[in-house]
Amino acid sequence: MLEVSTDTFEVTSRSIVADSVLSRNTTGYLGIIRDPETGNYITGDFMAQFGTLEDYNLPELDSIVSLSEAFADTDTENDKIKKIIADSCHIRLFYTSYYGDSLASMNLTAHEMAKPMEEGVLYYSNFDPEKNGYVSDAGFKVNKTYTLADLSVSDEERADEGSYTPNIKINLDMPYTDKDGVTYNNYGTYIMRKYYENPSSFKNSYNFIHDVCPGFYFKMNDGLGAMAYVTVSQLNIYFQYKSDSTYVGMSSFAGTEEVLQTTNIGNDGDAIKELAGDKTCTYLKTPAGIFTELTLPVDEVMSGHENDTLNTAKLVLTRINNTNHSDYSLDYPSALLMIPSDSLYSFFENEDIINYQNSFYASFDVDANATRNYNTYTFNNISGMITSMYDLKNNGLASDPNWLANNKNWNKVVIVPISVTTNSSNQILKVVHDMSLTSTRLVGGDDNPNDPIKLSVVYSKFNHE
Repeated sequence: MLEVSTDTFEVTSRSIVADSVLSRNTTGYLGIIRDPETGNYITGDFMAQFGTLEDYNLPELDSIVSLSEAFADTDTENDKIKKIIADSCHIRLFYTSYYGDSLASMNLTAHEMAKPMEEGVLYYSNFDPEKNGYVSDAGFKVNKTYTLADLSVSDEERADEGSYTPNIKINLDMPYTDKDGVTYNNYGTYIMRKYYENPSSFKNSYNFIHDVCPGFYFKMNDGLGAMAYVTVSQLNIYFQYKSDSTYVGMSSFAGTEEVLQTTNIGNDGDAIKELAGDKTCTYLKTPAGIFTELTLPVDEVMSGHENDTLNTAKLVLTRINNTNHSDYSLDYPSALLMIPSDSLYSFFENEDIINYQNSFYASFDVDANATRNYNTYTFNNISGMITSMYDLKNNGLASDPNWLANNKNWNKVVIVPISVTTNSSNQILKVVHDMSLTSTRLVGGDDNPNDPIKLSVVYSKFNHE
C-alpha cells in the first residue's frame, strides 16, 4: 500500500551583493537615473556591433549616382570609387520601453570602437571599454543631445504604433578619418567605398566587424531621469543609384542577436551594500545589484525519510509591497531563477538552460485571467535539487571527513532575476541576467518580522505490511 505524508520546514535567507553580472543581453540600456530607493545614480552605457546579411551587396558601381563629380570615360575603377559619396548616414537606437521621464534632456557620445568585441570573451556589467582599449581618444566620436520623446516627430506620427518605433537618431554626416588616415565627407561614404574596394569584407558579419566597422560605444555624458531599453541598433546609409530611373537607396546594418552587444552599468556599491544590510527582509535588485540566497533545510527534510520518495517540495517567496508610491518607483522582477550558489557564474557563462533538476524558474504569480496578482513567486517542485544535495553531501562525507568544512555552500541556492527568450511553444531557449531597472523586497532575513519562508514537502513510500 502506498503511504503519503506531508510536512513543512522553515527556510532561512539573506541578501547578497552582486557587484557585476554577465552582460549578454540583446537589449542595450542607455541613460542615467536616480534610484528612488537609495538615491544612487545608475548609468547605462553600451557597446554594439552591426552585422551584415550573408553575401551582402550594393548596386553595381557604375549605377551609383551619389558622386562628388561625374564619372569620366578615362576613370579607372579606383578613380570611380574615390568619387562615390553617401548622401547621409546615421545610427538609430530603437527602444520599445524606457524608465523615467521621456522629456528629460540627455546627452551621449557615440564612439567608434578601436577594436571589436570578440566571441568567447566574457564581458561583465562593470567592464570599462575605455580602460580596456576598446575606445580610442583619437577615434571618431559624435555628440548627441536628445529626449526620448522626440518632439521633432508629430504627435500623430508617434501615436501610430504600426509604423513608428521611438528611437534616438545620431547623425554621422560629419567628416570621418579612418585608421589609415584617409578622410571622407561622412561615415557612410567610408562604408560605401570600403565595399567597392573589397566586397569580401561585407560577406558576413565577422568580416564586416573586423575589416570595416568594429562597432560603437554609446556613453552617457550628462542628463538625468531617463533610461532607454534599446532593442535594435541600426546603422543606415543613404545614396542614389540609377536603374530605369534614379532611386534613393538605403543600406542598413543592424545590431542583432547574432552580433555582440553588452551593457556597462555604473552603480554606487556603498549604497547597494547598505540596502543589502537590511536584515528585516531580503532584496532582489537589478541591474547588478542584489540577489537573495536561501539555505535549504536538506538534512531536516530527509531526516527519518531516507528510504522514502520525496515527491514534491514547493517553495513560495512572498513579495513585500513597496511603500514608495512615486511615479518612478522601480518595477518588480517578472521572472526568477533558482540555482545552486556555486553555479551563480557558471550557469550564465556556459549559457545553460533551465532544466528543473538543478535550475528552476518562477514568474510573478497571477491568476489565469491576469486580473489578480498574488504577490508571490512559486517554485512548484525543487525535490530533485534537495535529493541531489543530500546525496552529494553523503557521498562527499564518505570519502572526506572534512567535506562539510570545504563545501559550506552545499545546501545554498541563489535567487536571480532573469530575462528569458522562448519559442512559439513557450520553450525556453535562452536565459540571461535581467539588466532592466527592477527592485523588490522579499519576506525573509535574519530579523524577519513576518511569517517564515516555508518549504512544503510530500513524501511517499510503499508499506508492505
